[in-house]
Amino acid sequence: MISENIDSVLNRIRRAEKQFNRSKEAVKLLAVSKKCSIEQIIAAHEAGLQDYGESYLQEAQVKITALAKYPLTWHFIGPVQSNKTKDISACFDWVHSIDRLKIAQRLNEQRPAGLNPLNVCIQVNVSNERTKSGVLLEALPDLVAAVSQLSALRLRGLMTIPAPSTDFDAQRIPYRKLYEAFQALRDAGYNLDTLSMGMSKDLEAAIAEGATMVRIGSMLFGERAR
Repeated sequence: MISENIDSVLNRIRRAEKQFNRSKEAVKLLAVSKKCSIEQIIAAHEAGLQDYGESYLQEAQVKITALAKYPLTWHFIGPVQSNKTKDISACFDWVHSIDRLKIAQRLNEQRPAGLNPLNVCIQVNVSNERTKSGVLLEALPDLVAAVSQLSALRLRGLMTIPAPSTDFDAQRIPYRKLYEAFQALRDAGYNLDTLSMGMSKDLEAAIAEGATMVRIGSMLFGERAR
């Protein structure tokens, strides 16, 4: 079933790429594997997926250790707590959820010397929700300027989790805001290549507005306990 689910999601992504005049395979599928078993991740890998997103450090550490022989790329996509930065910096290839300079500095200082720079995205609160993590758009340029100077991090782009909506046109609005911010930063000289935005219920809207990576969980692995 997992391989069939992957094919279904990839077909949906490719249709959206074509519909919205994106290049073929411009959008990467990030499998959100939190609360999934090791066996499910192996099955997904055997079906061709390499990138996995985790939100809970202790759960992820067990999986990363158990699956060390597989050529997988691990993405931390949950809120980053200060007391978890050392292990996150050591275990993961990507962090999508930097929302303040203190966290970026800790990840930078604690990245082990023998590893490549940690790929990072800055999480942006495009909907101005008080309950959501993320830097506000007006504060984004200053945070980007500071994070880009940290030598053990490689700033790749931006991430967002907007307020949910079932209306397609409404879904596009926050993603368009993030794309415009992304383009402004690129125009300012930052070498960014990643827009991590879009999930199961709104991936078409995200792709329409320039997503390069969509984060999909339940459509691949089924519903899981939160």
